[in-house]
Amino acid sequence: MSETADSSAGFRSGYVAIIGLPNVGKSTLLNRMLGTHLAAVAPRPQTTRHRLLGILNGPEHQAVFFDTPGLLDPKYPLQQHMKREIDLALTDADLVLLVLDASRPVEDAASFTGLVAGRKAVVALNKVDLVKEKKDLLPSVERLVAAGFADVFMVSALIGGGIEELKAAIVARLPEGRPFYAPDAIADRPERFFVAEFIREAVFNLYGEEIPYSTAVVIEEFKERPGRKDYIRANVYVERGSQKAIIIGRDGDALKRVGTQARRNIEGFLGRPVFLELWVKVAEAWRKNEQFLRENIYDRE
Repeated sequence: MSETADSSAGFRSGYVAIIGLPNVGKSTLLNRMLGTHLAAVAPRPQTTRHRLLGILNGPEHQAVFFDTPGLLDPKYPLQQHMKREIDLALTDADLVLLVLDASRPVEDAASFTGLVAGRKAVVALNKVDLVKEKKDLLPSVERLVAAGFADVFMVSALIGGGIEELKAAIVARLPEGRPFYAPDAIADRPERFFVAEFIREAVFNLYGEEIPYSTAVVIEEFKERPGRKDYIRANVYVERGSQKAIIIGRDGDALKRVGTQARRNIEGFLGRPVFLELWVKVAEAWRKNEQFLRENIYDRE
């Protein structure tokens, strides 16, 4: 037996695509499984725009998760990019983790029958903490199993219920093989990507209506300064001048709240203090501008 084959015997590793409709808790579930705040989370649908890779390491396994945007029928270039992120995750996946809202699991699952067909899949019924009587879920589980979704787990990403059982089931279904990343790796994105996501997460949490969806964050400068706070300068783009005024707020108070929340999460993630400078700029109809998306959102990574 070769050294390569011998070193991977008994070790399980593979890619897991997390898919689901918007706002079913995919990012919250990923964060809970990894035990760290990696993916942007907000109580609004379509917070996730990227195929985010998060890595779960163990003595005998490495599960590489793709957190994906919620499934949607794309209407403009930004949403087309988001749909492409889902397709890419499924192409690379050894296993699909389908996340369903426990209050409507069978209805949601119907949207994924074609995508999951022929693939190894595990279903997570999320938000079971919001269901008063767990026995009420049993008919839905039976219908899911009858529809071809054989492995169904009840979980609460918010409070952690059922997470260890779900993780064990995922690992057991991965193929044997060598790890893809170092054992201390948790993601494959650079720090500046997560900094932008934490700023965008703050916008989603602090503003209403269309503002969060009209906002893009671009890191223009990121300097590590030994002995001093890291310096980060970011542009927050909106689509109209009226949105810029709302983002900034009276005397800049609203933007200061964004900076405070984002900086707290950034410092927790980086493990060091930062000086965060935010600028608000207008890029008209950027969600429909393919050049802006390529230069600032997707290809810039």
